[in-house]
Amino acid sequence: MQNYALLLGGSSGLGLATAHELASQGMNLCIVHRDRRSRLSELEQEWERIRAKGVEVLSFNMDAIRADKRADICAALDRQMGDTGRLRVLVHSIAKGNLKPMLNEDGPTLGNDDFGLTLEAMATSLFDWVKDCHNRGLFMNPASVISFTSEGNKKAWRNYAAVSAAKAALEAITRNIALEFAPFGIRANCIQAGTTNTPSLRMIPGHEYLIEHSLQRNPFGKLTQTEDVAKVVGLLVRDEALWINGAVIPVDGGEHMR
Repeated sequence: MQNYALLLGGSSGLGLATAHELASQGMNLCIVHRDRRSRLSELEQEWERIRAKGVEVLSFNMDAIRADKRADICAALDRQMGDTGRLRVLVHSIAKGNLKPMLNEDGPTLGNDDFGLTLEAMATSLFDWVKDCHNRGLFMNPASVISFTSEGNKKAWRNYAAVSAAKAALEAITRNIALEFAPFGIRANCIQAGTTNTPSLRMIPGHEYLIEHSLQRNPFGKLTQTEDVAKVVGLLVRDEALWINGAVIPVDGGEHMR
């Protein structure tokens, strides 16, 4: 049986590094991303570099949050895998959230709809995808579900309230997936990545302070790299990690200790 990986948000940052890592393990990839047309040529070159590792790459430039697009992608992936392939891993790396302050005299502020949109994109969509893939029989047994969280799950950062709420919800959803899908051989874990200089980080107002503060806190005096996190994804999908389930795993060089 051929192994496939479904990556939600796989065109940059942690998702793209994970795509390269899983391809190096011989996994075929289905990458869902949302990018401007001006970037598609660059991404096609990236997919070719991954294909050079000897794996298949399906890519969909679609909104992963929409139910109709999710159905289309699952159907296409099912056709691609046929009777000889199934999903070994689903990686949730969607970074689509509102980074507005709660209070602001001179500009926009968070509203209830901002929280709702962020929670749907960065938390509840994980359950939607896992449930649909399971109902369609796309997962192999065993399979792994992995998502990315951050220290914002517990710490308060300015402009991060909606994303922080989503990260906390993502972890709660992951724990219940770990419990309720376990009888079908599906494990679920979150990786709490350290501060990583990705496009998503650079969207956060005041990210320069976060980088400076993280460099001071990190025992190694450096930032987490996307490859550091991707390598742990690679570990979690191996048979040796079958008994890790429902965990939030810090991958930050010890940054969380300080």
